Amino acid sequence: DEELDYASVQRANAEMQRRCQEVIAACTALKEANPILSIHDVGAGGLANACVELVGHHGATFELRAVPSADPSMSPMEVWCCEAQERYVLAVTDKERLEALCRRERCPVAFIGRVSKDGRLVVNDELSRDRPVDVPVKLLLEGPSPRGRHLPRSPARPMPLDLSSITQGEAFLRILHFPAVADKTFLVTIGDRSVGGLVHRDQMVGPYQVPVADCAVVLTGFCDVTGTAMAMGERPPLAVIDAKASARMAVGEALTNIAGTNIGGIKAVKLSANWMCASSDEAEVALLADAVAAVALDLCPRLGVSIPVGKDSLFMETVWDGKYRQTSPLTLVVTAVAPVHDVRLTVTPDLKPVPSALVLVDLGRGRLGGSALAQVFDRPGGDVPDLDDPEAFVRFFDAIQELVAQGMLLAYHDRSDGGVAVTLAEMAMAGGCGVEADLVGDDPLSALFCEELGAVLQVAQDRLDPVLEVLRRRGVPFRVIGTPRNDKIFRLDVDGVTAIETDIFEVRRQWSSLSHHMQCLRDNPEVAA
Repeated sequence: DEELDYASVQRANAEMQRRCQEVIAACTALKEANPILSIHDVGAGGLANACVELVGHHGATFELRAVPSADPSMSPMEVWCCEAQERYVLAVTDKERLEALCRRERCPVAFIGRVSKDGRLVVNDELSRDRPVDVPVKLLLEGPSPRGRHLPRSPARPMPLDLSSITQGEAFLRILHFPAVADKTFLVTIGDRSVGGLVHRDQMVGPYQVPVADCAVVLTGFCDVTGTAMAMGERPPLAVIDAKASARMAVGEALTNIAGTNIGGIKAVKLSANWMCASSDEAEVALLADAVAAVALDLCPRLGVSIPVGKDSLFMETVWDGKYRQTSPLTLVVTAVAPVHDVRLTVTPDLKPVPSALVLVDLGRGRLGGSALAQVFDRPGGDVPDLDDPEAFVRFFDAIQELVAQGMLLAYHDRSDGGVAVTLAEMAMAGGCGVEADLVGDDPLSALFCEELGAVLQVAQDRLDPVLEVLRRRGVPFRVIGTPRNDKIFRLDVDGVTAIETDIFEVRRQWSSLSHHMQCLRDNPEVAA
């Protein structure tokens, strides 16, 4: 029903969101005079949830009919629990100043209550002259003990991964065409990447503006060198084999993506977790419970990071014709955010055409289950990558932070989809350089295409020894694997035997072919890039 869809509370209003954001930004710019003491967005549960979390254990009295509403006939429950979008609740010290800022930005505002000290939540309804809510806040915040639920579990027994008859050259070509790896220019260029003027790093990097950036960086202000970095991580294909490993790897990927910025250390990072699951399937719910416990109760405390915010989408399935059913695998999308001390020290993936060495930091065990390689050849099974040693990961992160702060790195790129072969290819394309590298491993396919956590560093020759000393002192495993080339040749060896040899022009052509085809379908084919 098109009319019903238009009236849905989930229909976003970008203009109203912008007005809200301008008011919040104006308050923040006042620094010590900021009238906002606390802020909470109105989401699930509406005001019933947001107001309770805003006031905490203090208690408050709210006037229900002071809440803006287009329909005065709405019941108290409808007003109190409505989840309409683009709304915030704020606790403020200076009502007049906030009202003036809202008037300036043409942002609707209503003052709906006052904080008390009696520990009770009271909601008055002037229309019915009643109190729909009058309860201790403690009851709402602590509530009854959660209900127990028995969930069926079966131990994961991945089948062996058969990669016989696969050549390295064919594998590299297929992976370059794989949507998770291929060029995203068709998607990136349809939006304004510099609106507002405070964007320091967007998706494009290097002299040829190739969309391979690890993270986004925005400036605090027009005259500042401080800023905020944001990066994301997700590994849903791994969840088909091992849900807990998939969740841990999503956290690891978000952190390796943000590591190339000057944030000081891993404890500066805050995570947002977006969990997605088909909750009608009890086996999937069991996997969700295990994955949440693995990340929130074990991994993040050991890493020293927290997850203060998040979201869930628990209806990830579709049914059609009453009999066909398709569900999405359990998915965790992690967003990492951290304040940046100096945005000028941010290290990007593009190789620089100077005498230098390429250093591979490998935190994994060469596992290929769920990888892009396995997917492009439709080979299920195998052991999946995992974040096995949180303490070793922290040492890696802190080592990179030390090197970034000292300006010791020319380029940095994490290993992710497609393995180190794709990592090096993206660095080469972004910098317009060739690459010559020699990897080691019993299995050439694993050495080239495993997607374990790690990173490739470009280090100037005159700084190589100090950089390697930092890695040794921190206990970070590494290997010097090669150098950039000026002749555009892209060659990867494994144990001295050439596995892939081409040039970066051909790599770029293959890598960008999917983006070109997508743009031809969406835009005028005659002008598609």
